[in-house]
Amino acid sequence: MENPANVHDVADLYLQTATDRFKELKQSAEKAMAQISDETKLNWAPNEESNSIAIIVKHMSGNMISRWTDFLTTDGEKPDRDRDEEFEGIISSKEELRDVWNRGWDVFLQTLSKLKGEDILRTVYIRQQPHLVLEAIERQMSHYSSHVGQIIYVAKMIQDDDWQTLTIPRKKKPL
Repeated sequence: MENPANVHDVADLYLQTATDRFKELKQSAEKAMAQISDETKLNWAPNEESNSIAIIVKHMSGNMISRWTDFLTTDGEKPDRDRDEEFEGIISSKEELRDVWNRGWDVFLQTLSKLKGEDILRTVYIRQQPHLVLEAIERQMSHYSSHVGQIIYVAKMIQDDDWQTLTIPRKKKPL
């Protein structure tokens, strides 16, 4: 969209841009996770106070399902969400990891795709606190970005010398 003509056009452009950035985050995490061939390492964490890739995936998925199910009409912290459980247990296979991951992203991206420019100034609730839709999206951008960074960093630690960079390698100039 070139030179938006009105507020709704700007809001639509924002929604498309935000959606594109979220999809880029998803893709970066997936590229990092794809490098891990030993499924047992999906549950590895550097210490007891850190989370494994599997735990981060469970948490992100639980958050996405809670926040983005009935996004415009119900509180984003659903009463049936067991947040503490998201930080327990293991994921036993890459297939299970992918299923958990995609379940959350599907709910989130489907909801995001249904939003219209006129929705971004509507009020939604997260833990009974009011947020504009715009603020809720930005809140999740920050939250999901931090967790994707964690996934990438843990994958990089696991892969060590076998890590394949996701961006421009060091000492290489971009084309």
